[in-house]
Amino acid sequence: MPSTFLSDRTGKTASVKREILRLCIAHNNYSIADFSRALGISVPTITKFISELIQENFLKDEGKVGTSGGRRPSVYGLNPEAGYFVGVDVARHHFHIAISNFKGEVISYIQDIEFVLVANENSFRTMCRMVMDQVIASGIPWIKVLGVGVSLSGRVNPEKGYSLTYFVSDDLPLGSIFQKEFNVPVTIENDSRAMAYGEYMSLGKKADPDMIFINVSWGLGMGIIMDGRLYYGKSGYSGELGHCPVLDNDIICRCGKVGCLETGASGSALHRMIVEKLGKGQASSMADAYNKKGDVELDEILRAVEEGDVLAIDAIGQIGDTLGRGISGVLNVFNPGLVVIGGRLIVGKDYLLLPIKTAVNRLSLPRVSSDTTIVLSALGRKAASVGDCLLSRARVLGLM
Repeated sequence: MPSTFLSDRTGKTASVKREILRLCIAHNNYSIADFSRALGISVPTITKFISELIQENFLKDEGKVGTSGGRRPSVYGLNPEAGYFVGVDVARHHFHIAISNFKGEVISYIQDIEFVLVANENSFRTMCRMVMDQVIASGIPWIKVLGVGVSLSGRVNPEKGYSLTYFVSDDLPLGSIFQKEFNVPVTIENDSRAMAYGEYMSLGKKADPDMIFINVSWGLGMGIIMDGRLYYGKSGYSGELGHCPVLDNDIICRCGKVGCLETGASGSALHRMIVEKLGKGQASSMADAYNKKGDVELDEILRAVEEGDVLAIDAIGQIGDTLGRGISGVLNVFNPGLVVIGGRLIVGKDYLLLPIKTAVNRLSLPRVSSDTTIVLSALGRKAASVGDCLLSRARVLGLM
């Protein structure tokens, strides 16, 4: 790429250009007068910066807009072809890829690419090559990729590039491996935070600046948006809702402790409950599969929920009630305007959502629950990879 303000982020010029791009991301198209008012900078100066951003290929003139009278002003917006961002959502046995243009519009989504990631350098390098092959096959030359975002489950510190779930060594942060292989700026992120950011940004002007995202998949995680920004906490490991010790049980969590919310409100909890019930001979469409192999997969359980299996529906309702109790505490602490429920278990739709809402209304402070809207994720399975794309764009442009 030719030299742009991204090559030198210091100084007032780079700062003003970043704010111009931030406004375009938030409001889509702006006129010179709009930029001038929003940034408190004179029209001639703003005009100069806009011209430079057009020359650098980041902005484009979108033409004239109608007004109630007088001359029609030109408006300017992000150039979708300025470059592309790749989001990689890494799951237990596969990964998903989203590709967005510079405006943040998803132009390609590839799901369920089979790959079992293990914590060693060769495994990560193989995955990187697979990602690059998929992007190139989709018609995007890798030289046009400006950044890559990768999300993983568990504790992730984006600033230092470490994942404690996929730990290689003290001297080799996971982010460094990705950076070397992709040869573009790379950010790694916790999957729940990536989902939260993707959902928040996709809402546009309808977004609530105080939002909680609950990721109910095999585990249980949370992403926090406070005052329009992702909240990380001191060590970068915020959002571990699943490991809050709030349940009175003796089930050992994968973290090694007992009583964690995840042991009663997650995909792994749903799986355990169903296997126990099938083992006792309870009637279900899953009984034949269980009798053949002594187990059922989470995907089979979720499919049974969608097909109306009574046992599966009852179990996911119990998950919803337990999760609702946990969310009640979150509401009382954070008082968010919006809670979004996402992750694999949302295929249960109202079978999951209604017990959550019932528990929240019963247990959280009345004014808090009445001020909070609880909905299912609009992005669904795409949430993390879309969030990865948008996080990558924000970090490449210096907006975070």
